[in-house]
Amino acid sequence: MPRDAGSRRYLMCPPTHFQVTYSINPWMDPGKPVDLSLALTQWEDLRDRYRALGHTVELLDPRPDLPDMVYAANGATVVDGRVLGARFAHRERAAEAEVHLEWFRAHGFTEIHEPSHINEGEGDFAVTSTYLLAGRGFRSSPLSHAEAQEFLGRPVIGLDLVDPRYYHLDTALCVLDATADEIMYYPGAFSPGSRAVLARLFPDALIAGAADAAALGLNAVSDGRHVVLPQAAVGLFEPLRDRGFEPIGIDLGELLKGGGSVKCCTQELRP
Repeated sequence: MPRDAGSRRYLMCPPTHFQVTYSINPWMDPGKPVDLSLALTQWEDLRDRYRALGHTVELLDPRPDLPDMVYAANGATVVDGRVLGARFAHRERAAEAEVHLEWFRAHGFTEIHEPSHINEGEGDFAVTSTYLLAGRGFRSSPLSHAEAQEFLGRPVIGLDLVDPRYYHLDTALCVLDATADEIMYYPGAFSPGSRAVLARLFPDALIAGAADAAALGLNAVSDGRHVVLPQAAVGLFEPLRDRGFEPIGIDLGELLKGGGSVKCCTQELRP
């Protein structure tokens, strides 16, 4: 049975100044040149696809001193119109946090929390109707979990990431249908205890294999019906269709050089 797509509002930032001149995750290699023109074309394709699906895309102005701003998901977590700001683990990205908060203040958001503990926004926070799933192990501090729970009023489920390639939760897990607490994830990215927790909470989850995870296939965005994901994650397309979703493959190969794909470029503004 076809699923219902909800209208979403996203915040994105064009890769006008994108480059890889340092390495803060295993995907980044400053020795591999970035084709900036192609990166911008790929990003525009993603933006245009969202709009064609009926979603609203808000834009954050890029800054030349912050080449990773294209990964807008890391700048905050928004639930019920409440904005939990980010605090980045690496100095190279630290200034992005205030740029995001300035945007929210300028666009009518009034319930804003500047965090005391390190969290990298929707990189490590995934929102379902019941839980706030929270990654830890490489970037976000475990102390950020209680802070998020107190401000956002959602029970937090801490999940330990153990593979450095999957340094953020959004590289290893995707919420497919928030209203039904339906997710897909790659077990190999998580500790044994966290795998057991995920299996208990989400017994019907779509389980991704190693090849699709390595293509960053879990770094995807779903509106409840359409799932926009890296086109190289070919093993996920049929299982998604079998569950009534419509997968939409997209090429963000240039942005993958910085360690991010569809979800990393997309922050959801939840009313």
